[in-house]
Amino acid sequence: MKRVLVLLLCLGLCGCYTLANFRTDNRRNLLKLSIGMMKQEVLNIMGNKYAEDGIITANNPYRSEILQGKDKTFEVLYYYTDIKNFDAWRGMKGIADDELTPLVFDNGKLIGWGQSFLQDNIQKYEIRVR
Repeated sequence: MKRVLVLLLCLGLCGCYTLANFRTDNRRNLLKLSIGMMKQEVLNIMGNKYAEDGIITANNPYRSEILQGKDKTFEVLYYYTDIKNFDAWRGMKGIADDELTPLVFDNGKLIGWGQSFLQDNIQKYEIRVR
């Protein structure tokens, strides 16, 4: 009996950093960001966490890309912040784009975040997206 309790206690203390905790932490950290922050400051706030559930693995940032348009180049870091359709998510074994929050940088400074902000700038600067 004692061994079972010790085992349960150890599992509880070392705990798994679940994807749900990962999403929640990322959403909380977004609230700490401000326009004009330098990229390294944003990276420090968002952290470099890692989580998995046996099917899906997520890192911070989940992915990144460089977007080039007319007279403008943006760096975009994507953070896993939401789950839209749990059943579909389980079936596709991945994280969909609409479950990510993009953080947009211009010359190393944060200029905004969110899907609508990114889409507005894609249109404004005529950026081709693959």
